[in-house]
Amino acid sequence: LSGVSLSAQPPGGQVALGDRLVLSCVVAAGTGPVSFSWHREGSGTPLGTGSRLELSRVGDKDSGHYQCRASDRDSVAESPTLNVTVL
Repeated sequence: LSGVSLSAQPPGGQVALGDRLVLSCVVAAGTGPVSFSWHREGSGTPLGTGSRLELSRVGDKDSGHYQCRASDRDSVAESPTLNVTVL
């Protein structure tokens, strides 16, 4: 499993209070089915599963560092963290 990357809409992870934020996780290479989980720094429980995480109305508490974790039959890989800022 390699090449795990994270992208955000709006780009850069800067989102206005009450707006929608969509994070997408992409894997360049892996073997077999890939599963995803989403994590925010300091939060023990995953925020969601699947290749996309959608926050429909962001609040102040949604600021922070986000990361996706991808796993397949053989390995687990994490994306770089993305700092989400609520404006």
